[in-house]
Amino acid sequence: MITVKAPGKLYIAGEYAVVESGYPAIIVALNQFVSASIEKTENVGRIVSEQYHENSISWRRQGSKMIFDNRDNPFHYILSAISLTEEYASNLHKDLGLYNLYINSDLDSADGKKYGLGSSAAVTVATIKALAKFYHLPLTKDSLFKLAAIAHFDVQGNGSLGDIAASVYGGWIAYHSFNRDWLSAQRRQTSLMDLLEKPWPGLDVELLTPPDDLKLMIGWTGSPASTSHLVDKVAMGKVKDQHEYQVFLQESKACLKEMIRGFHDQSIAVIQHQLRVNRAILKKLADFSQVLIETSTLKEMIKDAENAGGAAKSSGAGGGDCGIVLINKNRPMENLLKTWHDKGIKQLEFNVHNVTEL
Repeated sequence: MITVKAPGKLYIAGEYAVVESGYPAIIVALNQFVSASIEKTENVGRIVSEQYHENSISWRRQGSKMIFDNRDNPFHYILSAISLTEEYASNLHKDLGLYNLYINSDLDSADGKKYGLGSSAAVTVATIKALAKFYHLPLTKDSLFKLAAIAHFDVQGNGSLGDIAASVYGGWIAYHSFNRDWLSAQRRQTSLMDLLEKPWPGLDVELLTPPDDLKLMIGWTGSPASTSHLVDKVAMGKVKDQHEYQVFLQESKACLKEMIRGFHDQSIAVIQHQLRVNRAILKKLADFSQVLIETSTLKEMIKDAENAGGAAKSSGAGGGDCGIVLINKNRPMENLLKTWHDKGIKQLEFNVHNVTEL
């Protein structure tokens, strides 16, 4: 039995802007994982998951038709990852076999609610890693990222793929997203092997080293959100108000440039200041695109963290899920944690996960 794992992630800053080619975000990988185990079998192969056997699917009405949204269904990402990895294996003249694939996840709460840790990305990465070992495929972090990004994008069709990058490279990363229009065109006219070899326009991943005394705290509001639907709504806002959107992009890029400098200079003060700036930038985006990024519970969580000397904001698409706090680890935190507890905000005691090898 082969078993591999892929970590979940949280966005620190740069959300929404990062969906545009070349725009940066800072993301962190966490020590919560999707694991994939694979074993050879005869006659019939199975895909088994404890978490996903009763997974619901979303749909909406278009006239008299029910339109289903597959982007929140993890099985679609697993199947896309299998299809792409087996295409890669076939190109390397590997004989395809039958196997059982077992998926397990600790990225959700015990009662099945999503923490917002990027489970669809982690399950895609874990599936590809497992199959690569099963078929003895050559795999670097860069080729794993590209395979997983293609498989995920084939299903979701939007997003920055930054959660894929965090799951592949681990630790704290500065991620500049690639041009997805370019990828769509290349998928139609370029072989998979050539696509894995080519440089991808706009793509850049830099590992960051945080200051020694910087502590990441995570508060979970208990209210799951759908990233793909929120990104869709912001895309509609972009069409309505191009000027405001361009201002948002430039402000986000400048903010992230300074925050990355804060990591290079090992300055907690700079990192915290730019986190607050990024929160203000996202508030303006929420106002003109009419997307709820900060729920009332997230606002309370952030206010309490700021009162305790931390810098805080929503994480990822917002609309629920998690908020993050960057604070000097030497500051007292007991009162903050008690206040959160009294308000029903759960501290997720997860640590940063560094990926040393595949």
